[in-house]
Amino acid sequence: MAEPVLTLDQLTIDYPITIGTVRAVDRVSLSVDRGETLGLVGESGCGKSTLGLSILRLVRAPGRITGGRIVYHETDLRTLSEREMLNYRGSRIAMIFQNPLTSLN
Repeated sequence: MAEPVLTLDQLTIDYPITIGTVRAVDRVSLSVDRGETLGLVGESGCGKSTLGLSILRLVRAPGRITGGRIVYHETDLRTLSEREMLNYRGSRIAMIFQNPLTSLN
């Protein structure tokens, strides 16, 4: 059995607002093994970009990861300091942003 390259376990991302909290990502769990490709598809505003940004720990304030684990190989990225995370971004793990003007119609 292949060892997962990336595992999200019950990942939750919240955005506090004046009257409460908006939950943008609600307990997402997934696993991607070496050699696999994952496509993330959904309606505009459903949390796809927020999920991707959370893997790199780039969710912009006031948003924040409020639960779950992000495991890259055997390292839980949520436990790393910002300095340690800088060593992962770009060299070990990255996100390619899609330009909406070039997307499928």
